[in-house]
Amino acid sequence: MDLPRGFRYSGVAAGIKASAKKDIALIVADEAATVAGVYTQNIVRAASIDWNVAVTPSSQFRAIVVNSGNANACTGDEGVANNRQMAETTAAALAVMPEQVAVLSTGVIGVQLPIEKVERGIGTAAEHLSNSEASFTAASEAITTTDKSPKTVQASVSIGGQTVTIAALAKGAGMIGPRMATMLGVVMIDGEVTTEVAQKILDVATAASFNRISVEGHMSTNDAVLLLASGKSGVVISNEADVDQLTNAVTDVCIQLAKMIPADGEGATHLVQIDVQGTESNEEADQIARTVAASALVKTAVTGNDPNWGRIVSAVGYAGVDLDAHKINLKLNGFELFAAGQPVAFDAAEVSKSIGDNFETLIELSVGGGSGKAKHWTSDLTVEYVRFNSEYTT
Repeated sequence: MDLPRGFRYSGVAAGIKASAKKDIALIVADEAATVAGVYTQNIVRAASIDWNVAVTPSSQFRAIVVNSGNANACTGDEGVANNRQMAETTAAALAVMPEQVAVLSTGVIGVQLPIEKVERGIGTAAEHLSNSEASFTAASEAITTTDKSPKTVQASVSIGGQTVTIAALAKGAGMIGPRMATMLGVVMIDGEVTTEVAQKILDVATAASFNRISVEGHMSTNDAVLLLASGKSGVVISNEADVDQLTNAVTDVCIQLAKMIPADGEGATHLVQIDVQGTESNEEADQIARTVAASALVKTAVTGNDPNWGRIVSAVGYAGVDLDAHKINLKLNGFELFAAGQPVAFDAAEVSKSIGDNFETLIELSVGGGSGKAKHWTSDLTVEYVRFNSEYTT
């Protein structure tokens, strides 16, 4: 599938990572592009977040520079200066203004950036920019940390008989907790939109995707997702119907990316989808889904292929939503385990086998007659997750 027109990419190794893997990426718009962003809600946040909040949204955007292996978070005045240096070095290499550059960082918190390596890496990355599939792949590799593999999605949508192409990349496997953005991500389109429309599209897409995933519920200091629109397809998206169509397409791409993150959760053996319906509002359904997803007991039950429905039902009960316990219904991988507040006879071995035989586990909850509904995706909790994160900086 073609990449969106008007963008170039690169990914190189600058020596930030001890593994010598790629750790600097550039995503560059050939001409002024529209950008919108969503960012972590953690009040302890990286220097890159403050910088990006100041420079987005914008209709004069040109580039994103990403470093992996170092979060540049909780690094004080030196970290702020290093972040600005990344933007200025990128701007100089591309002959643009620093304010036209966003900075994304990911990795270990509290360690100063090796700024000389970063600067050299930016220079090398600028020399290797290309609109090829290989360069797009290199950029997706360069933003990863503990990911098993890069995360990318490409798609297209027909609007008014013309094609708008979408490409997106993301990273994330641990320190994943919802409420923006749980990871780093960049979505590129070659349609033309205003900054207001771009922000609306990204807000809607994020709410349905990246804000509905978790691994361990730990909100990062560096979370960011950016939407870039080059306008190079010549398709102007302005009327409500076209905006809705593009929003749906971008949302679908973001949901695909979002599900890849808990599926790649550190040590994960299952991707868990939680569907909740029957609440008075979508917000209440979301609150229940998040509560079930955050339960270590639910997550470990999935790890052990244990259809321990009591853990799920009790999590619904402490979610803080006013509901009638006699109206709770639960299905696990399509098997009914609990109905109208009562346990249902089922073959535990059969349900256990259905969990063990499938990477994806589906938890379906109906809690009343309301129209509220929500989805959430999470990973299970394994011994490998505990081992990996107990040794992360040692």
